[in-house]
Amino acid sequence: MPATRPSQLLTLQSFGDISRFLREGVADEDSRQLRDSLGALSMQIDEAVRARRTSTDTTEITRRVVALSHCAREHQLFLTGLGSAWHALYEFGAYQRALRDLRNAIADWQQMLERRSTRESASFDHFELLAWRTLGEALLLVDMYEHQSDPPSDLQEVPPRKVSALQRMQAWLRRLRS
Repeated sequence: MPATRPSQLLTLQSFGDISRFLREGVADEDSRQLRDSLGALSMQIDEAVRARRTSTDTTEITRRVVALSHCAREHQLFLTGLGSAWHALYEFGAYQRALRDLRNAIADWQQMLERRSTRESASFDHFELLAWRTLGEALLLVDMYEHQSDPPSDLQEVPPRKVSALQRMQAWLRRLRS
C-alpha cells in the first residue's frame, strides 16, 4: 500500500468519508467485496444520522433506521461467507463483536423511535458512538488483511551463518577463561 494511507485515515471525519475511502485501493476480490459491503453500511449509517440531525419527521427517520438495520444484517451475513484467511485474523472476531453491538444499538434506537420515547436521544447517541467504533474496527480488519496478503519483500533474508563445532568449542573456551 502507498505511504499516503495514514494521512488519508486522518481525514475521515464522516461516515461518507469512510465510504469513499473504502472504494479506494483494493488488494484482492475478497477485500473488494468487503469494502463494497462496508461502503454500503457506511452510507446507510450516514443517511440515518443525517436524517436524525436534519429532520423532525419520526416516520422518515424510522424508515432510514429500518433500512440501516437490514443493511447491517446483510453485511453480517456476508461476513460469514468470507474465507478462512479473514476468520483467522484476531481483528475479525473483534469486528464481529462490534457489529453485533451496533446491530443491537440500531434495534434499540428503532424501538425508541417507534415508541416516541424520551430516551430516543440517548439511544441515538449510543448508536452513533458504536457506529464509529464498528467502522474503526472494520478499517483495522481490512488493513490487517491487506497487509497479511502483501507479497513478500524483495529483500532476501540473510541466512544465519553456520558455526562449526571447532568455532563453538573455541567460543566456549574463551568464556571459561573470562
